[in-house]
Amino acid sequence: MDNNEHTQRFVSRLTRNTLALVLAGGRGTRLKNLTDWRAKPAVPFGGKFRIIDFPLSNCINSEIRRIAVITQYRSHSLIRHIQKGWSFLRGEFGEFVELMPAAQQSVDESWYSGTADAVYQNLNIIRSHQPELILVLAGDHIYKMDYGPMLAEHVERHADMTVGCLEVPLEMAKGFGVMSIDQEGRVVKFVEKPAQPEPTPTNPEQALASMGIYVFNAEFLYEQLRIDAQFAQSSHDFGKDIIPALIQNDQVFAYRFRDVQKRQQPYWRDVGTVDAFWEANMELVSVSPELNLYDEVWPIWTYQEQLPPAKFVFDDDDRRGMAVDSMVSGGCLISGAKIRHSLLFSNVKLNSYSLLEETIVLPNVEIGRHCHIKKAVIDKGCSIPSHTVIGQNREEDAKHFHVTESGVVLVTPDMLGQKLHDAD
Repeated sequence: MDNNEHTQRFVSRLTRNTLALVLAGGRGTRLKNLTDWRAKPAVPFGGKFRIIDFPLSNCINSEIRRIAVITQYRSHSLIRHIQKGWSFLRGEFGEFVELMPAAQQSVDESWYSGTADAVYQNLNIIRSHQPELILVLAGDHIYKMDYGPMLAEHVERHADMTVGCLEVPLEMAKGFGVMSIDQEGRVVKFVEKPAQPEPTPTNPEQALASMGIYVFNAEFLYEQLRIDAQFAQSSHDFGKDIIPALIQNDQVFAYRFRDVQKRQQPYWRDVGTVDAFWEANMELVSVSPELNLYDEVWPIWTYQEQLPPAKFVFDDDDRRGMAVDSMVSGGCLISGAKIRHSLLFSNVKLNSYSLLEETIVLPNVEIGRHCHIKKAVIDKGCSIPSHTVIGQNREEDAKHFHVTESGVVLVTPDMLGQKLHDAD
């Protein structure tokens, strides 16, 4: 047996004995009205996906087939999406995507107070699966990652905990847990959301930030959660409480995120603000985006409706159905309107003489005639009246919609006076 085959079998055994916990209960308040009726992991992304599909797909592609999704805030659409799109795993083979809603309150009679508490309140269920390793994942980031090498490095180092990390600009690092490591990769300092992030020794413009990805030896995690639960002053959060408490006496190591194919620091996006959400989606319509959604080696899985192809009709000079440098999903009908550098989710109807530029349109939207919309995010279910102009006058837009610092206009049904039910 050659060394590569031995390594593959070693990683395969580790992934089989790993339980992945996806923390998907957060609202994502910086996304403003996009999360009025849905949790951040349920927010649509990339024309046909939801944010939660990325960590779930990473698990499947990494051969981790035992997955639990821990939900809390506005979880209906997230739960429905997982039930429809992620029920293909075979229970008789020990494969599953299991939902753990906060409402079951199996340990305490309260909502989750932090990320560690969310795991602690589900300890009885987690223990019943008898994992050797537990992989804790944030459910709200866009990236591709093979978790197998991280699990292998955790075991080879005899670590108690391993923290996934990557280098980010200092200003961005203020929103993350920032760590310092020694020459062997052991974490010697960890500060959650520091006002003055400590730069890395090799790059004064970058800090080493936690990705919210953790590997634990199962029994070690159970014990640490029980200890943390006894401290009333604890916020019961991995970044604020668990990691700082462990780095003094336990083996906590950093794992630097590497691309699954290029072996360099790869694509990773926190789409936690309206600007970041708009930018990450707009990147996808470029000629060669960093995130390759057409990758057959590391596909992103999701639930999608059975819809007809997108259709473009009319070919007059002033009434031509067309799209340039854009992505248009199934079920869309572009009737005598123009789309430039935009991304349309499914079932979007765009009527004659309208122009769409640098705009993200979520599913089931209808845009009337003679509309001109630029640099906007149109939420699911909106019906845009004819002759609407968005993105041309910032002050006028701000009277009706949310306008970001960079000028992105967020439009939701509620802002248009269109009351929809909370199921999306």
